[in-house]
Parts: sequence; C-alpha cells; structure tokens
Amino acid sequence: MSHTVVTTSTTTTTSRSGTAGCLNLGYSLSTPGILKIAQMVALLIAFLCVHLARAWTAWSAFCYFEVVTLWFLIAFLIFFLLYIFRLQGKIPCINWVLTEFLHYAVGTILVFIASIVVAVKSSGLSELVAGSVFGFIATFLMALSLWMSYKVTFSSQQTGAAV
Repeated sequence: MSHTVVTTSTTTTTSRSGTAGCLNLGYSLSTPGILKIAQMVALLIAFLCVHLARAWTAWSAFCYFEVVTLWFLIAFLIFFLLYIFRLQGKIPCINWVLTEFLHYAVGTILVFIASIVVAVKSSGLSELVAGSVFGFIATFLMALSLWMSYKVTFSSQQTGAAV
C-alpha cells in the first residue's frame, strides 16, 4: 500500500505601510491633514493671544472670540483624530465629508466675524492684534479647506445614462 504525503507551506508577509493597522498616519502628511494641523495651530495661537491679554477693552467681544476659536479647535481636533484612527469608516451612518464641509462653512464665517470684532476692539494692544491676525490666518486656512471640501462634496459625477 502506497501513501502520498502532501505538504503545503504558507508565507505571511507584513508591511509597515500607512494602510496597515488601525492608524492612518499618512493622513497627517496629506494636504487635508496638513491644512487641519495648520488650522489647529493658528486657532490655538489666536485663542492663547486673546486669553492671555492683560487688559480687555470689551469683555463680551473677546469672550465670543475665545469661544469660537476654542470650539472650532476642538471640532477640527476631533475630525483629525477621526481620520487618524480611521473611525469615520466605523460610523457609516454619518456623512463625514458633508459634516466636515458644514463645519468649515460655519467656522469660516464665525471665525472671520470674531477676528474682525477683535481687530476693531483691540485698542492697539499687541496681544489682541496678534490674536486677530492669527484668527484671520485661521479663516484663510478654513476657507481653503472649505473650497477643497466643496470640490469633493459637490463635484459633478458622470452617469451612464444617455440623453
């Protein structure tokens, strides 16, 4: 009686690319990731400049600026962490692209208004002027992200239907 022995071997290869695992560190090097980091830094500096100013001339205006900059700093940090940890794929019931687009639209308008108010009410205090300048820089970066997000969200898609 003859017996045949069949041997199979399996080779497993692991890679350390940005697509492996639960982290997407490549996002922080992409254009949207770099813009989001720059926005967070500009908003943080704007918030700290106004928060650490010694003499406020208009308390309610500067509190509004602090609330707006801190709110959108936290919102963009949450979006950044969502993309870094790939959590947007685990919560498919939310349209993350549209949600981010709406945050950029509202944030651009509110930070722009707050920066104008701080620039007008600054009374020449260098801390407040610096805060408003960084607010305008954050506004520009958010408008740029809004434009890029608009192209992704509302780009015309080709259909196969012939008219």
